[in-house]
Amino acid sequence: MHILVLQHVAIEHPGIFRSFLAEDGHTWDAVELDAGEALPPLEGYDALWVMGGPMDVWQEDTHSWLSDEKAFIRNAVEERGLPFLGLCLGHQLLAEALGGSVGPSATPEIGIFDIQLTEAGADGVLFDGVDSPMPCLQWHSAEVTQMPAGAQCLATSPACAVQAMKWGTRAYSMQFHVEIEADTVTNWAEIPEYAAALDQAMGPGAVARLNAECMDRMKVFNAAAERIYMNWLQAVART
Repeated sequence: MHILVLQHVAIEHPGIFRSFLAEDGHTWDAVELDAGEALPPLEGYDALWVMGGPMDVWQEDTHSWLSDEKAFIRNAVEERGLPFLGLCLGHQLLAEALGGSVGPSATPEIGIFDIQLTEAGADGVLFDGVDSPMPCLQWHSAEVTQMPAGAQCLATSPACAVQAMKWGTRAYSMQFHVEIEADTVTNWAEIPEYAAALDQAMGPGAVARLNAECMDRMKVFNAAAERIYMNWLQAVART
């Protein structure tokens, strides 16, 4: 596959998925929207991935490209049926692009939290072979408040009802982060918005503590990421 990846900050990239893609011979192009790079034609791409970012989906006055990105996602998913994977902000953008709603979280999730598969998630392809509950890195203060028509919720948590979502047969998204690597926490903590949210949620020394917690679970995180990656490939290949 040749995948188009939309990024919203350079250090929030596909992470461990880059290794999986390289091992399988897949290729990908990144478009850095926050740096002013233009959205390319979709012809020639076999899938669209949309990563996370420190901005919110409703901040179109500050980040004018968000409006075009939502239209781009809607065209790719709804009109062209292109396979889709969204993470964090990418999950929220998919929901808004297809007619759902996103708003501030009543309880932001920042740290390691469990997500629980729904019946649809447990019976579906994306999380086949993945433990439930599943510990994962969360770093969000906004969430999907209403799914688009026709969407299924695949995973949930006490503080965030829609942790993972499926729309149609080829579009999947997750609020949590499965793509993390050994340097993810320290890199993301350099983003002012993320650093402020982390300090507010976990207090002094938050970066070191969260990094240590993630490193202790890194093998588990990466094994789950590989399984979800393989399941996504299988899911989109079936259709």
